[in-house]
Amino acid sequence: MLTKPLRRVLLAALVVLVVAVAWFVLQVDPLFAGKGKEVIITVHSGDSLSTIAGELHAQGVIASTFAFRLENLFLGSPVVSEGTYQLRQGSSFATVRAVLSHPPNVDVIEATPGLTLHEIALEVASERGVGFANQFAKDATNAVTPSPLGDGASLEGLVGAGTYLVTASTTPGELAERMVKGYVREASSVGLTATTTIEGLNAYQLTTTASIVEKEGYYPRNMPKVARVIFNRLARGGPLQMDSTVLYYFHQDGGAVTHAMLETPTPYNTYLNTGLTPTPICTVSKDALRAVLHAPKGSWLYFTVINKHGDEAFATTFAQQLKNEALAATRGIE
Repeated sequence: MLTKPLRRVLLAALVVLVVAVAWFVLQVDPLFAGKGKEVIITVHSGDSLSTIAGELHAQGVIASTFAFRLENLFLGSPVVSEGTYQLRQGSSFATVRAVLSHPPNVDVIEATPGLTLHEIALEVASERGVGFANQFAKDATNAVTPSPLGDGASLEGLVGAGTYLVTASTTPGELAERMVKGYVREASSVGLTATTTIEGLNAYQLTTTASIVEKEGYYPRNMPKVARVIFNRLARGGPLQMDSTVLYYFHQDGGAVTHAMLETPTPYNTYLNTGLTPTPICTVSKDALRAVLHAPKGSWLYFTVINKHGDEAFATTFAQQLKNEALAATRGIE
């Protein structure tokens, strides 16, 4: 027969066990599971289950990393792929395991400076399919998704550089709208608004200028003087003669401009036409925007790459330009 003290010990142990089991059950399957806010977590290559559990806890998806690891100790850890996942705060462990056991349910679209809208649409197609991408291309127009900085039919150049997460509920129109808002924030952060005018150019024309600077300057250290060259050529009234604009029409990024291209009468042929192109030619960076907004004073009209590090030399006269080109040739730059 159990003594009274021993019965008390066993009763206390039983109470502790019941409380522990109840606590564990509530961690595994919380009250109101699946009713929380949707959050995003990212799993990186090589992340351990402990690291993933820590991120789930930090985002409020699970309340206890210990209970999550304990359950996985009994049931086996899911094989989690690298990528981005959308889950709800306060989810059951079963739901978390189900989501993480499948491929990432959030697609990541990178709008890198220098990419054209067409290239971004191709990336969207690779992540979300052709149908989604085609609708995105239709929505990425100023008529459907207007931009306060826009002045044409296309949203080319009016997409904010950055990372965009596309979930199962994201529509093509929502993605386009977020990109437009992203550019408005990006431009505003460096001082470009709808009412900005510089060198006689409005905000849309300044974005167009920045897109050419993005392609022609390539590195931030080159961009301010490239912007000044563009302003000087516009003021002179002659053609800009920028290869990047010619290549844009042919959906080419870099490479040689052929004689046939130069003779093709397109709106983007700045050898045949004077003034700016009718639209920007790519997504722009803050560096390119700053270069346009704060271009240094100078009389430069020409520039060329002079070494394999991408440095550009600037010249006021064509004779100086020829010397710079000869210097580049001695260094293996064509």
